[in-house]
Amino acid sequence: MKLFKRMESPSAAFVRLNGGWRALTQVQPGTWESEGVTVRLTNDDGLIAVTLEAPAAAPRAVKLRWDERVEGNWLVLGDHWERAYGDLEWRGLVPERVLPWYFLAHDGVRTAGCGVKTGAGAFCFWQLDSDGLTLTADVSCGSEGVRLGNRILPIAEIVTDPGTEGERPIVAARRFCSLLCDRPRMPKQPVYGGNNWYYAYGNSSHRDILEDSRFMSSLSENAGNRPYMVIDDGWQSKSGGGACNGGPWTGNGKFPDMGRLARVMKEIGVKPGLWCRPLLTAEEVPAEWIRYSSSGGHVLDPTVPGALESIREAVRTMVGWGFELLKHDFTTYDLLGQWGFTMRSRPNGLSHPFRDRSRTTAEITLELYKAIAEAAGEADVIGCNTLGHLAAGLFSIQRTGDDTSGKWWERTRYMGVNTLGFRMPQHGTFFSHDADCVGLTADVPWKLNREWLRLLAGSGTPLFVSADPSVLTKEQVAELRRSFELAAVERPAAEPLDWLHTTCPSRWLLNGEETTFAWNQVTGETLDEKDNGWWL
Repeated sequence: MKLFKRMESPSAAFVRLNGGWRALTQVQPGTWESEGVTVRLTNDDGLIAVTLEAPAAAPRAVKLRWDERVEGNWLVLGDHWERAYGDLEWRGLVPERVLPWYFLAHDGVRTAGCGVKTGAGAFCFWQLDSDGLTLTADVSCGSEGVRLGNRILPIAEIVTDPGTEGERPIVAARRFCSLLCDRPRMPKQPVYGGNNWYYAYGNSSHRDILEDSRFMSSLSENAGNRPYMVIDDGWQSKSGGGACNGGPWTGNGKFPDMGRLARVMKEIGVKPGLWCRPLLTAEEVPAEWIRYSSSGGHVLDPTVPGALESIREAVRTMVGWGFELLKHDFTTYDLLGQWGFTMRSRPNGLSHPFRDRSRTTAEITLELYKAIAEAAGEADVIGCNTLGHLAAGLFSIQRTGDDTSGKWWERTRYMGVNTLGFRMPQHGTFFSHDADCVGLTADVPWKLNREWLRLLAGSGTPLFVSADPSVLTKEQVAELRRSFELAAVERPAAEPLDWLHTTCPSRWLLNGEETTFAWNQVTGETLDEKDNGWWL
């Protein structure tokens, strides 16, 4: 496969200022300039560092173009900005397709990779067409251009890998992802247990959580690695789901003493976990802390030192209560104003600026994530609705897909299976890859949910079940015990075997054994009037 070899020498370079796009002129090899803006590309043993200088301008984006004819029939796989939404797939060349962060290209013989390293200073995406390759780096600060002053912005480091002939695409993809992240952070032990969201949906209490904890504890006999029980939305002072689920993070009438709850959960035999939405609060806070307000409260501006410190303190408080896992949510939506599937070539969807205009949105996001990770200390952190390419190396677990469901099987199949398969290369190379829960309720056919449970339990990735004990049968309880036994110990990462040809892999390699799953059965049990057309 012919891959783009001279990445330090693009054919053209552009910068987007307030007046639109401007062409840059190459003044020497690797250096492009115009209107006081300088873009440099430096080759350090194959790693291409891209930097930006703009002392008097406020750039919004940089675009680099490599003109080179793409020969052969390629299948291309890209990533998502944040969570996956059931739409990851290998496809032919689609010039307008936005490929966030990195892409893989397979020609039937080898699988090549091209991308930017994790922790980039800009939102970077690729576009691949028959005549070449384009990289766009969004360097904006919220809704405005960034004001760098005399600072040099490290936009990104470009990595390419030509692949190895005959190597399986999943192996090549995993190796390439390992090149993108220097220091992945992983949990100290395999992660498994319960999360109450997909049957409680925010309606729970101190007593309910203790009952859930007893049930989860009863499912595991592993003394060296106990299961988690994660309390999702509904415990905080301002709760209720949807947009009204922010702080203050102080408990409520149904959760009067969070420290005591965590202690009793440990005594029962589970590791306590807790959900939060760190950027949204209903508290009265200083006006300068507020970036914008909504019906759910105030969205904090993390560029304001006091606001960022308040987030750190909230995380310290939750961990100080004794919670060993923190699941933080909505930071992408609260920072950018839209979900990942609507971002496409423009990640920011808000008109609200940040108070500090000297850093890019990517840099601001990184600082927020670092603050959460540092404040959490030794606790495991799950990012949900967070930017995985910026979270890699900071959070040990990442919710890599949109929500599965305790109400509709189709959503679990569409979101969960696709996410597990196509983001499996990030497991162990970026973080521990969580494709979301098994929602065990009366609304989802057990025949199908059992398959999803079986895949997760044997995949080597986190297994969370959201199980309503009141509807579980003896068969289901027995299957949960078997699944927890598998998930509690280290296992090889599962491999999707048919992912080149479908968005919903059904053939998997689990612990060295090929296993087939029947995801797409259509029977009277799987048909339900209330779920018809939800995905359209």
